[in-house]
Formats: sequence, structure tokens, C-alpha cells
Amino acid sequence: MIGKLPEDILQAVLETIPLEFSVIDKDGKVLAWNKHATRIFKRPEAVVGRDVRNCHPKKSLGKVEQILDEMKAGKRDKARFYIDLPLGPKQEKQKVLIDYYALRDSQGKFLGCLEASQNIAELQKLSGEKRLLD
Repeated sequence: MIGKLPEDILQAVLETIPLEFSVIDKDGKVLAWNKHATRIFKRPEAVVGRDVRNCHPKKSLGKVEQILDEMKAGKRDKARFYIDLPLGPKQEKQKVLIDYYALRDSQGKFLGCLEASQNIAELQKLSGEKRLLD
């Protein structure tokens, strides 16, 4: 990153970006997440410091572990998938995009993983163009 952000601005940026994220360390411990009140994948605050493997359904746990192992080994930097989830007041199925990104230092050493999730149902409806202030 070029430049340095004051803590209050960094916090505002992390809560404002149009996706929710979770960060885990190199050992698979949950460090933090944003958008606590409006998350798609809600979890209690007590999860901070716990193993990320306790945050995923059993049916997907093996794949999560494989992704993290491949990131640690340097075989993978990203994993993308998308699922249909019932969301909103009517619990209608909506498309949720989930990306895992390996976090690495400047020498390529694995530091952890960023999991970014976003409801893309509205994005899928875009067509044509909408210019600034239209």
C-alpha cells in the first residue's frame, strides 16, 4: 500500500468496503472480521482466537483445509467459489461469491488467509452502463 492510513480511517474503510471479510493467521486462528451486525455468515465474537475449522460446516471442512494447506505450501494463492443462499426477509436464494486469498509477506512467506464474501445478486442484474451521477 502506498501511504499510511490513520487508525480511524482504516477502521472506516474496512467497515465500508462492499464485502465482508474474515482474517485468519498462519495457524488457522481467527483474528478478526468486519461488518459484524450485517454479515452473511454470522458468528459470535467468542470465535476470535479460535480455530477457523470450527467455523465451517462439516461438509465443506475438508475443502477448506485443502485450500489452506495448499496456500501454506505455496501451491495456491486464491480460491473462488459461489453458492446460492437464502437471504433477506423473504429468505430468497441469492448468489454469494466467496474468495480466499493467501496473505504473504514481501518474501512470499505465508501469513494467513483473507476470506472475502459478497452477495452478488444485484451485480448479476447489471446491464448497459450507468455513468457517474446518472
